[in-house]
Amino acid sequence: MLCREHWISLDGDWEFGYDDTDQGMAGRWFDQPDPGPFTRQIRVPFPPESPASGIGDRGIHPVVWYRRRVPRALLLEGGAGPQRILIHFGAVDFQAQVWCDGQFVGGHVGGQSPFTADVTDAMAASTGTGHVVLVVRAEDQPGDLEQPRGKQDWREKPHGIWYERTTGIWQSIWAETVPDLYLTDVAWIPDVAGAAVHGEITLAKRPPRGLALELTVRLGEEILAELSVVPQDKTTAVDIPLAALRNGQDRARLLWAPEHPTLLDIEVVLRDRQSRLVIDAVGSYTGLRTISVGTGSFQLNGQPCYLRAVLNQGYRPQTHLAAEGPAQLRTEVDLIKQMGFNAVRVHQKAEDPRFLFWADRLGLMVWAETAAAYVYSATAVTLLVTEWMELIRRDRSHPAIVVWVPVNESWGVPDIASSPAQQNFTRSLASLTRALDPSRPVVSNEGWEHVDSDIVGLHDYTSDAEELRTRYVTRRAAEEVVRSAHGPQHRRPVIGDQQLRAFTEGDAPLMITEFGGVSLSSADNTWGYTDTRSDTEYASLLRQLFDALRASRDVAGFCYTQFMDTGQETNGLLYADGTPKLPLETIRQIVTGTKDGIGSGPISTVGWHD
Repeated sequence: MLCREHWISLDGDWEFGYDDTDQGMAGRWFDQPDPGPFTRQIRVPFPPESPASGIGDRGIHPVVWYRRRVPRALLLEGGAGPQRILIHFGAVDFQAQVWCDGQFVGGHVGGQSPFTADVTDAMAASTGTGHVVLVVRAEDQPGDLEQPRGKQDWREKPHGIWYERTTGIWQSIWAETVPDLYLTDVAWIPDVAGAAVHGEITLAKRPPRGLALELTVRLGEEILAELSVVPQDKTTAVDIPLAALRNGQDRARLLWAPEHPTLLDIEVVLRDRQSRLVIDAVGSYTGLRTISVGTGSFQLNGQPCYLRAVLNQGYRPQTHLAAEGPAQLRTEVDLIKQMGFNAVRVHQKAEDPRFLFWADRLGLMVWAETAAAYVYSATAVTLLVTEWMELIRRDRSHPAIVVWVPVNESWGVPDIASSPAQQNFTRSLASLTRALDPSRPVVSNEGWEHVDSDIVGLHDYTSDAEELRTRYVTRRAAEEVVRSAHGPQHRRPVIGDQQLRAFTEGDAPLMITEFGGVSLSSADNTWGYTDTRSDTEYASLLRQLFDALRASRDVAGFCYTQFMDTGQETNGLLYADGTPKLPLETIRQIVTGTKDGIGSGPISTVGWHD
């Protein structure tokens, strides 16, 4: 969302060391001569538990250290005049501290959100050798149930639906040389009805007089808007008028949707108005679309849209929570679309932003979730809220994101059915999300025990297709399920009259946001909600379950569990190596309910096609 022409990847080989007795700080590992405690090599950004890291140690090591020497001249490239040298960290799980040439330059708490260390002053104060030494300490305590950890197992070995841990660096690191006054963030919210894009542009510090922010919006080579504003503070709100949106007959060509994921390029230039010199310039983009709920449906660009989603754990056998690279992320998005899905629910993690880029570019709607803690406490609340706000800020401009999900299945709020405090926390999370981004629906507690959700998502893992059909085939049947004290997974679907009215009056549509979980595996010690032993049995059961949900006119969408086999959880449509369990065309026909794989559900939809 914010790209400069010049940047330097710091991924690759780093020195590495375990600090199981937590002596590194006292021993000043951040300022050690060679070789010191850094006795191994690790391939960043792959976590040390993963095979791709070159370490592959899946034991419990709560504290790890990284070190890398970077040529000083390499970091100083990028322009004349006063400069700042920034080191960007995509994500470090869970607490991080960073040193440059022995000087502390920054830290961060939160295993999924990004942070930046400014190493300019530390480099200036160091001895001026040919290399800069970067050191990172990461701490991730498996037994700390207050920190958001998602599907990472707290036990030594994975069990049930939990997977191997991810410790330390697991997203890319890169360096940028920027001017002394530079752009730190851009954000875009489309306003189709108002024929505009609302922007928010943030600078590193309060600007002096005499500067201008110049914005250009393009569709390919066509210039749609040009705007110049004077920044008055660190953050400047801008409204970019898009006259082309006012033509209702021509508007469709500009709108983003899965079948035509149109993106508009946005260039932002910070310029001295008198000399006309460019101080900083970044590239960005947006997608124009509206998301709403009401009358029992989910609506994209003002039209009912039947969601065909798949659950994606974002956990890979060679790299764990990390990805091998952007090519792998693109392949995942492309495969999901080839299967006939038009949406994905990223489960219990905030995915690498490059996955969201490919979802934007290729046209895949995303339910954005976050990792949960396992207990409720003041500390757990603080950690989750802080990281959630950072993630909304990071991802709010992606047009592919259509729903926010701060809590799943009452994880972190285990007593929400009886605890007013936990109900208030979950309700406040939903309100906070809407306050930060009023443009998208929010699900307060995915799966059951909803307190303030714009979509009532239920999890239903029955393997009896006729029972699944009977539960939702009529409005009366669906209401009985939502009103029940014990829903499909033996948890109360909604809490409170306000949430119940939101469903019964049609403001909050009903979706079955986890179902299926059918395993096809001949191996022992595997896990699935339902087991099958042959391709024929597997295909037949899948078809029956998908058809059962499509039979209801009151179910506005579904999410199948899951995309790919993950660890011991073998209920994916793909094996762990990415091989489809059935031909892709067969999966696509099952998902869409049509012979040609195009189409969707019982209502008029916006569906994917070639």
